[in-house]
Amino acid sequence: MSTYVNGQPYDLAIVGAGIIGQALAYHAAKRGMRVGVFERSGAPQGASIRNFGLIWPIGQPTGPRFQLALDSLRHWEVLAGEAGLDLRRTGSLHLAYRDEEMTVLEDFTANHLGHGHQCRLVGVDEVGAMSQVARLDGLKGALWSGTECQISSPQALPRIAQYLQAGLDVLFHWHHAVTAVEPGVLSAGGAQYRANRIVVCPGADLDTLFPKLLQGAGLRPVRLQMLAAQPARAQELGPALCAGLTLLHYPAFETCGALPSLRKILQAQAPEATAHGVHILLSQHASGEFIIGDSHDHDPNPSPFNSEAVDAVILRHLADMTVPLDLRITRRWQGVYVNPPKGESTLLHPAEGVWIITGLGGAGMTLSLGLTAKWLAETFGA
Repeated sequence: MSTYVNGQPYDLAIVGAGIIGQALAYHAAKRGMRVGVFERSGAPQGASIRNFGLIWPIGQPTGPRFQLALDSLRHWEVLAGEAGLDLRRTGSLHLAYRDEEMTVLEDFTANHLGHGHQCRLVGVDEVGAMSQVARLDGLKGALWSGTECQISSPQALPRIAQYLQAGLDVLFHWHHAVTAVEPGVLSAGGAQYRANRIVVCPGADLDTLFPKLLQGAGLRPVRLQMLAAQPARAQELGPALCAGLTLLHYPAFETCGALPSLRKILQAQAPEATAHGVHILLSQHASGEFIIGDSHDHDPNPSPFNSEAVDAVILRHLADMTVPLDLRITRRWQGVYVNPPKGESTLLHPAEGVWIITGLGGAGMTLSLGLTAKWLAETFGA
């Protein structure tokens, strides 16, 4: 048994080995803390591996949250080198097939450049030079952004954990469901563990630890559906792709004056997509698989069953923005994350020496490394 729990407490015990928990463990161990991570499963299983594998700063609103995404990106690039991760900074293309979509993109570039964005409007020919997958027929133009990265999250999260344990002496307690947390001690796997500080990173679990506090904070589950597909022939995606529906989804575009008009048009022309919160992102994992999604179901009691009709809507709108793709669907899944009530991450302090970090609203891969570094510095001066 580790000396950390045999006579000497952890400096920091972390509940949950998702991306928030691992990001916090990374920064804390880098600062010389003795760190233990407690995870109920044998490997990360939640929303942190059920996503596009995208670091997506362009979706964050200009200002502190966007700067936090850029900070996170810088940490990702360092961590990727240390842990041997396949992090590809491919950038992204927001494709516009409607005049109103192009107007939103023009509004965004006119009012948001100069705040750290690495983006510009590009024409049809330049899109064709950047992407073999984007459909050029009917395309008005696009927004190119250079900050977005693609990574295979089901491979990256276990690899980060291996690096944290082997390289930074972080001790992982797998198959240790934490059932109680009190100042200075947590209970897991039939034993008690001492820690000077405890941080709970519960993901979408609002019922096990501090349920009244978490539910009272206004956190709400969001269920999404996603697919993976293998192209019939090897095909490089290049930049991650999205289109008009994505402009309705991310807060970066909420201040664009043409957005309400675009919303009305898409609600009329794509009612099934808007009803199910569908917007289309296309990314690629290192294996060559395309990752396709997603939908957003805000029912407070998320169904465990995928809807084939929703998957069909996703694939239909994917076809609207890509050249014909001969795809073989290889996997289908759902993920659940929690949305905070006002769009900001949820930081709670339920007891002396105990904190909760959750509610990144589907932006865990984008924000976690920056958020946890900032939290450690502000909380402990570390």
